[in-house]
Amino acid sequence: MPLSLTRKQKLSQKMKRTAPIRLIVISFLLLIALGTALLALPLASASGGFTHPLDALFTATSATCVTGLSVVDTTSHWSPFGQAVVLGLIQLGGLGLSTFATGFSLLVHRRLGLREMLLTGEASGSDMPGAAGLLKLMLGFTFCCELLGAGLLMLRFVPEYGAAGVWPAVFVSVSAYCNAGFDILGFVPGNSSLTAFSGDPLVCLTISALIATGGLGFVVVRDIYQCKLLAPLRGRGRQRLNFHSQICLRATLALLLGGTLAFFLLERGRTMAGMGFWEQWNTALFQSVNTRTAGFASVDIGAQGDFTKVLSVALMFIGGCPGSTAGGVKTTTLVVLLVTVFSTLRGSEEAVALRHRFAPSVVYKSLTVVLLGLGVVFADACALRFLNPGLPFLDLLYESASAFGTAGLSASLTPRLEPVSRLLLCLTMFIGRVGPLSFGVSILMRAKTAGTIFPQGRMLIG
Repeated sequence: MPLSLTRKQKLSQKMKRTAPIRLIVISFLLLIALGTALLALPLASASGGFTHPLDALFTATSATCVTGLSVVDTTSHWSPFGQAVVLGLIQLGGLGLSTFATGFSLLVHRRLGLREMLLTGEASGSDMPGAAGLLKLMLGFTFCCELLGAGLLMLRFVPEYGAAGVWPAVFVSVSAYCNAGFDILGFVPGNSSLTAFSGDPLVCLTISALIATGGLGFVVVRDIYQCKLLAPLRGRGRQRLNFHSQICLRATLALLLGGTLAFFLLERGRTMAGMGFWEQWNTALFQSVNTRTAGFASVDIGAQGDFTKVLSVALMFIGGCPGSTAGGVKTTTLVVLLVTVFSTLRGSEEAVALRHRFAPSVVYKSLTVVLLGLGVVFADACALRFLNPGLPFLDLLYESASAFGTAGLSASLTPRLEPVSRLLLCLTMFIGRVGPLSFGVSILMRAKTAGTIFPQGRMLIG
């Protein structure tokens, strides 16, 4: 018994010494392992047989990393238990296992320690002091949005499919808010993802709203709540949003409108040729929202033009906002680099936006994230091309960007990939979910020591 206690103490001490970001990465790995084991069971498959471990691993990774890529049909392959496991992985993976663990501590009125505060701040992308309040808002807001979304989708699914429409409505609502892209609507005749509902405003707008809200980030949601809703109720009037929220909202709106216009112009005579004018705009908006992170498809992705696919790769690579359920390099990273480039062209040594300047460390991190992301996507695409020489490189690049951006859109290539290619996509999805910078730091991070001050190096650039 004393030996057992000693081991527990050693494990506890080791956990305390482990950096929060490394614990988050480990928690995702453990969740994927648990999901793989559960999905491989006969109970999880509709046929009652064992699922191949690689298929179970791919599905568990895609669900935990809220991606949406799949090598089996979610509707027909998985039993109700298997679908529930997938949905549980989506929910836990979307908000983060550490978020749930710390959140339940708050729900039972247990005070958070410094370690838990650090974990919460790291998982949500916020500063530590407001972590506890943010966590309560995260869980409450998430469940309210998912319940409201499920209720709206039931208004369409239940009259159409009876009681059988309740579970798909709940599943799609959670999947949409967590930006996962999984659905169980394969029973709809002729349906591939949400193509059967491409002209349905209730379904498309509800899912689009859930995706956009989940992709904003909880820091932005808290800021809107405090400045635009809570402040007027307390008689202080509407307050100005903080700098981070303004950047996130403006970047999201610009990408949303720009993507909608681009999809409308590029695909109105191709994949949207048989639709009416307003139906085309509705479909273009839906695709613009989904391409950046969610993965629901309302058109045939494989039939899209090459330029549309290139645009989609760019949108998937950018992704959503920090601290959200979305993937990609994040909208703020793009803004920082664009503002830095523009400021440099104007001869300024500081990057300034909305009367605020970006710290050099922010610029360095943004550049690191983008370069690492580009390296991961192109290395993965080249490896997939080498392993699958008969497939178009653009479609393989599309697949890689979708995995990294946890978007889940596919040009129908995922089931055709051989085993090693699927493992590569699993790794890409994992890196995209935890973030290339966080992934690299968790592996390479060392304890800080007193450094040496080096002389400044001067060199010519450009």
